Amino acid sequence: MNFRAVRAIYLFEMARTWRTLLQSIVSPVVSTSLYFVVFGAAIGSRITSVEGVSYGTFIVPGLVMLSVLTQSIANASFGIYFPKFVGTIYEILSAPVSSFEIVLGYVGAAATKSIILGLIILATAALFVPLHILHPWWMLTFLVLTAVTFSLFGFIIGIWADGFEKLQMIPMLVVTPLTFLGGSFYSVNMLPSGWRTITLLNPVVYLISGFRWSFYEISDVSVGLSVGITLVFLGLCMVAVWWIFRTGYRLKN
Repeated sequence: MNFRAVRAIYLFEMARTWRTLLQSIVSPVVSTSLYFVVFGAAIGSRITSVEGVSYGTFIVPGLVMLSVLTQSIANASFGIYFPKFVGTIYEILSAPVSSFEIVLGYVGAAATKSIILGLIILATAALFVPLHILHPWWMLTFLVLTAVTFSLFGFIIGIWADGFEKLQMIPMLVVTPLTFLGGSFYSVNMLPSGWRTITLLNPVVYLISGFRWSFYEISDVSVGLSVGITLVFLGLCMVAVWWIFRTGYRLKN
């Protein structure tokens, strides 16, 4: 493996984060803090607890997942789309670097940014509510798996997109609504049986449920199922990326 090439791509992408610190880190943290203020004050005063956990504490894992999902996709999709847009993708493809090394550099950087952001949001949440993590290793496992999986998904979106509108379309119109409807701010068990069945078709439910279990040992579905669904989606993304490099789909457009 050409570690120098992977390191160069990785450091270049990480450097872009530090150059845009206000947009990359500060803005998502401020947005999450506003969620705590609005939902904690408006809804928390009416819902004292959910499954034995105070409402403000209950929504912490959902807010972290919301930020990690959206930022993973945004970081990875823009990271690979911009070289296509300015034409430097030809230099990357003609360099003695394998497709695996290219993906490792871009996806690794995007996932790292999301993990750092998720940990910062957790630290910020501790300022608003008492935070207890019963299974810290499982929490980190879900955090890393989710960041890597959705960074791969974002990488695919960045290759598929042929304009900035398409770059934003799936995150804004698909991923964000699925996250809001995936139990970020409520327990699926609170829904009527019909809506509960429909909600369980949402794959984001399993991510949030598993992540929340690592905090409070409460979940809407089994932990094993949460891990399984995440790994299946990760596998599908890996197959899609392999196919893209195998066929050259939109890499040079």
